[in-house]
Amino acid sequence: MNYKRLETFVWVASLGSFRKAAERMHTTQPAISARISALESELGVKLFEREVGSAPIALTAKGKDLLPYVEKILYQSEQLRKRAESTTAYSGVIRIGVSETIAHTWLSTFLSRLHNEMPKLDVELTVEVTTVLSSGIKDRSIDLGLLMGPINEPSIVNLDLCTFSLSWAASPALNLPDRLLYLEELSPWPIISYARNSKPYAEISQKFRELEGQPAHFFASTSLAACRSLALDAVGVATMPDVMIEQDIQAGTLKRIRAIWTPSELKFTASYSDEPFNPIAEVAAKIAVETANEYAQKNA
Repeated sequence: MNYKRLETFVWVASLGSFRKAAERMHTTQPAISARISALESELGVKLFEREVGSAPIALTAKGKDLLPYVEKILYQSEQLRKRAESTTAYSGVIRIGVSETIAHTWLSTFLSRLHNEMPKLDVELTVEVTTVLSSGIKDRSIDLGLLMGPINEPSIVNLDLCTFSLSWAASPALNLPDRLLYLEELSPWPIISYARNSKPYAEISQKFRELEGQPAHFFASTSLAACRSLALDAVGVATMPDVMIEQDIQAGTLKRIRAIWTPSELKFTASYSDEPFNPIAEVAAKIAVETANEYAQKNA
């Protein structure tokens, strides 16, 4: 029985669309239709109700009955591959979404290891904020996310990766006092922070809203590199991962600000959907965990 036809059946059933399955499997919609028709002919049953219009493709009663068996076949095939330790045989494309903090730290090491273990695999990389990456994982447009997690969905697997502590930092040109500061003493300058649709921004903005006096003004950005540049140019006071500003602190171009309150550390996970079973994402996630642990030990 043709493995690719079985895999196509599972993806169409999961995504409810021949078009989405074609995008996921990097082929054309006619090719997907042909595989399903061939599988139906081989099995002698109708697997999908093909409705006209934009309604999702629906499984027939027989399709629903056969789906768990097909998923089991694919899973057992993957276990056989693992027993043979043949990860080098993986091919195709994996779409990885990455938070910028990881992009600036251990991403290159992870991608090198991924290529060494699965050299036939192509990678499509997206660097985005966690809310965008989370949506992509849920709608299957992203196979694996390295993001501020976890994602609280039953079908999503979350593996702990690493944590990054945050600090307040500013240019020495702002002449902030060298002592423990109240947040009110930071608010005369723009607060340079993560994007508005991020967890750190929500926490920081809430904390400043609780203060009395004039409200703080925020310069929010999806780019940590832009936040760092604004801080270096003395535009305002930034909250940044320590790992991204350590060299600037040592060089004296930025000054770590001691404040009475500091945002919570960032916790990252390797997150992917296991419905349908996605062996490439599973292997890549484990490589990400190993890479993150090694990076943490090296920089402890």
